[in-house]
Amino acid sequence: MIELKFNHILIHIQFFIYFIAVFIILKKAKKLYLENYAGTNINSYNWLFQFTIVLTILYLIALFKNIFKFSDYSNISEWIKVGLLILQLFIICWYLFKALNNPNLFRNIDSKLKLVSDIVLEIKNNNQVMAIEKEFNSTLLKLQNYMIEKKPYLNPSITIQNISDDIEIPVRDLSLLINHKLGQHFFDFINTYRIENAMKILKDSTKKEETVLEILYEVGFNSKSSFNTAFKKYTGTTPTSYRKQL
Repeated sequence: MIELKFNHILIHIQFFIYFIAVFIILKKAKKLYLENYAGTNINSYNWLFQFTIVLTILYLIALFKNIFKFSDYSNISEWIKVGLLILQLFIICWYLFKALNNPNLFRNIDSKLKLVSDIVLEIKNNNQVMAIEKEFNSTLLKLQNYMIEKKPYLNPSITIQNISDDIEIPVRDLSLLINHKLGQHFFDFINTYRIENAMKILKDSTKKEETVLEILYEVGFNSKSSFNTAFKKYTGTTPTSYRKQL
C-alpha cells in the first residue's frame, strides 16, 4: 500500500507540472496569436485553451477519485471512476467533432515568429534603436495607405505575414511598428479598421435594410460574438444600440 500511494503521488506531481507548463506555453501562444493573427486564426488558441481546461477538470476529478480510493470511502472512488469513463467518451467525441469540422485548428504557429518583447530586447542589445526609429515613420505611412486603399482587413483570416508580403516590409519590422510603436496588438489593429468600416455602414441611410449579421461578415468578422465584443470595446456600445442612437 505504501508503494502504491507513493506511485500515485508521483503521477499526480508529474501531471501538475505538466499542466503548469501547458498553461505557460498557452500564455505565450496567446501573445503570438494576438501580435500576428486576426479573425479565424484566434479560434485556434480559444479551442486549445478550452481543451486544456476540460483536461484539467478531468485531472482534478481523477485526483479526488484517488483521494477517496485510499480513504474509508473507497466505494465513492468506484462511482467516480465510472463517471470518468463516461466523461472521457464525451470528451473524445467532442475532440473528434472539432477536429473534423475545423482542421485548421491543428495548424501550428509559424516557428519563425517571435514575441515583440523579445525582438525589442534584441534591438536594444544590438544598439539598433535609433536606426529602427528612423524607419518607423515611412513604414507607418506606407501601412496606413495600404490599409485604406486595399482594405486587407476584409479578409477574416488576415495575418501579419499577408500584409508583410503585400507591402514588402519584413514581418519583424511590421510587428514592431504595430505591436510596439503603435501600442496595439495586430488583432486589435485589424479590428479597429473593421469597426470603423462597420460604423460607416451603420450610419449609411441607404443600407438600413442590412442586418448586423450581414454587416459583420461584410467587414471581415466571422462571428457575432467577436464582432459585438470588438465593437463595444471600440465604441462603448453594441452595434444594435449604436444604430438606434443615430
